This record gives sequence, C-alpha cells and structure tokens, in this order.
Amino acid sequence: MSPQPDASPVSGGGPVSESAVAVGHAGPADTAPGDSLTDGSTSGDSSGDSSGSAVRCAGLTYRFGDHVAVDRVDLEIGRGETFGLLGPNGAGKTTTIRMLTTLLKPAAGTVKVFGTEAAAYPMRVRRMIGYVPQLLSADATLTGQENVELFARLFDVPRQIRKQRVDGALAAMGLTEPSRRLVKTYSGGMIRRLELAQALVSAPRLLVLDEPTVGLDPIARSDVWDYIAGLRESAPITVLMTTHYMDEADTYCDRVSLMHAGSIRVTGTPGMLKAVLGSGATLDDVFRHYTGGTLDAETEKGGIRDVRRARRTARRLG
Repeated sequence: MSPQPDASPVSGGGPVSESAVAVGHAGPADTAPGDSLTDGSTSGDSSGDSSGSAVRCAGLTYRFGDHVAVDRVDLEIGRGETFGLLGPNGAGKTTTIRMLTTLLKPAAGTVKVFGTEAAAYPMRVRRMIGYVPQLLSADATLTGQENVELFARLFDVPRQIRKQRVDGALAAMGLTEPSRRLVKTYSGGMIRRLELAQALVSAPRLLVLDEPTVGLDPIARSDVWDYIAGLRESAPITVLMTTHYMDEADTYCDRVSLMHAGSIRVTGTPGMLKAVLGSGATLDDVFRHYTGGTLDAETEKGGIRDVRRARRTARRLG
C-alpha cells in the first residue's frame, strides 16, 4: 500500500494534499510541464495515440520465474516530455524499459509507443526509439564515426542521407573533431556522448536513457545534460530516463514516477511531489518516503542505502 503523508503547507501557497498526486498510476501530462500534478485519470482512446501520448503502458507485467519484477504498471508519457522513472535498485525500472524497447515480451498487459503496440510490431517501434542502455555499448576498437555509422546501418538509415545523419549526430554531441579517433582513447563522458549520437542517428521520436550519467564526474554529467537539453530545443523529442541522481531528475524532468517493488507508487512534477512533504523537502526526501529507503537499516533491500552503494561503486569504476 502506498504511504499516505499528511498535507503540508507549501511556501507561498496553501496546503498540498496527496489527493493532488497520481498515486499508483502515471497519467498523461494534462498541463504544461511544471504546472501541476496529474490526477491519475486516463483519457483518450487506449487503442491509439489520439490522446497525444508518446508512451502508454497498461497493466504491464513481467516475471522472472516466480518473481514478479514488474507488477501491473500503468504509465503514460506525453509527447515532448522529459519523464523520469525513479526507484531503488531492483525496483523494475530497467525491466520496464526493456519491455518498452521490445527487448522483453510482457507476461501480461501492453505497452504502446506513439500508438503502436511494442509486442505486436517490434520492428516498427524500434524505428521510433533511440536507446542508451546502462552498460557501455560503444565498440572501443572502432572510431567514433565508425560506431555511429554502424548504428545508422543497423537502423536502416537510407544510404543517400546516411552521411548527413552521422555527421549531424556527432556534431550535436560535440564529437566532430575526435570522431576519427579510436573510442578506447575517449574519456567516460565522451563515450556517453558517443552513445547518445548512436541513439540519435536514426532521428528517433523517443529517446530512452537508462542511467545515462552513471560513473561520470560532475563536469561530464553536466556536459551530457547540456547536449540533451540542446536536442530538446532543436527538435521535438520525448525523453524517458532513469537515474539515481535526484538532482538530475529535479532539474531536467517535467514529471517523475517513483517505482518500488515492481509497481508505480506516485507520479507528478518534482516541485509538487516535494510540496506534498512540506517546505524544504528535496527529491531525495520524496525518494526515501515512497520507497521506504533508510540510511541505516541493514535489512532494507533496494532502498536509498543500495542506491548510494551503487553510486560509490560507479565512482570507483569511473
């Protein structure tokens, strides 16, 4: 059962109650990003994209043997949104993304991308998606340009526009000059930007970023997000991201969902989610509140303690 915090006064306004947030369901963005929280209702024809949704999950479920990794998730992302799917390790975020990107077939429920059902038409959905996975995917024995050219061929970018697309993706990520160097000479931040270029070469309508800045130093993290922000300004693109850095979600996401133990616990704009907990609350506080994470409890699995352990490991490896 989802937690039920008390209504708390917000600086500059009246009390905000949890009835204003979408608990257990991520509905569409009915207003301009940052204005308010959704009410959890679903509108429009669920069989298509007439409601303007980029992504719509209904009852999405996945099991690993007897373990339910994703439990009847309802999720809706509006076109043009930057949407954050947050939660502790093992919450089901990556499994949800793998179903959305057609890498896993749901045990139950559906996921649609711009009205197209992923399980029924995987190739059609893949052509609409750019995906940057958690683990590094660039080939260190190729140059940056060769990596992006490979992805252009894999995504069937027409030959007559392939060079233009490759050059444009590299330029968008600030990699034109080093593109002829072997990737094994790149820094961690450069490799992540190269992977973004790989994801962008097919001109996707939906960019999926699974922990895109894990292991990067603060300057490299900032550079990656500056390039992503520039993309959103230059082209209509929807972004779905996961991250363990709450400051990233707070700064760059129009809305976020908190996921725990396979289910969506709450959805809303970062500002309104913080307001529910009271003046001075941070998104880290929101994370802790809805996932049950504690800093000290050794028995807490998948909470904020595990997130911080993952960050320390990433820093050592980075």
